[in-house]
Amino acid sequence: MPATASLPQTTIRRHTTLVRVTHWLTFVCFVALLVTGLAIVVSHPRFYWGETGNVNMQPAFVIPIPASRATVPTGYNYVMPDHNGAGRYLHFEAAWGLVLTALVYGIAGIWTGHFRKNLLAGRGEWSWRPYWKRTAQYLRMSRPDTDEAGAYNVLQKAAYAGTVFVLFPAVIWTGLALSPGFNAAFPFFVNVLGGRQSARTLHFLVTIALVIFFVVHVVMVAVSGFRSRMRGMITGRVGDEEEGA
Repeated sequence: MPATASLPQTTIRRHTTLVRVTHWLTFVCFVALLVTGLAIVVSHPRFYWGETGNVNMQPAFVIPIPASRATVPTGYNYVMPDHNGAGRYLHFEAAWGLVLTALVYGIAGIWTGHFRKNLLAGRGEWSWRPYWKRTAQYLRMSRPDTDEAGAYNVLQKAAYAGTVFVLFPAVIWTGLALSPGFNAAFPFFVNVLGGRQSARTLHFLVTIALVIFFVVHVVMVAVSGFRSRMRGMITGRVGDEEEGA
């Protein structure tokens, strides 16, 4: 028999049921929106500023990929398969899934105090020092203090707050601005963006920002321990020596 036995690991509650359920629903909707959004972009990979835009106008910028329509000039001799119709239909369905999930998360986040406790900066977090300390800790790949395992650190708060309160509302707003029905009912929300083509361009740029956040988030999950991070987001608990990504 071994002379000593390891002590049982203590688990810490990391994520509430609200956070876990809305996290996975958002993930499913986000992936669906990316795939269908790509099909829409491929049909016309040119972006404009203002109310209107077509192949006879100077674009603000062009995505260097072949289009799925031969009438769209891209400089390529190859035409991609066209899934624009199905992409738009499924994009609309996934978008409403994201909107409803965001509404539930937003209302519950205010009601339960999740935003105040976990996403908003607290006392002592309004200076550069805690951000520099955490950044240096990440760069050294060192473990955090044990008492921090059940809470978001300052960099996580900043990243998640920016995503929840800025990027997701922006992508939903600019997406709704592309709907003819929304445009007719609430023209102010479209006009303030500069027009429907401006809304489309902003929608694409905000999506790129969300993709960057998604990639960094996944990398941090993998670096900090993929299995433990996944367990935390599925069961809601992590070991007392673990820190989330």
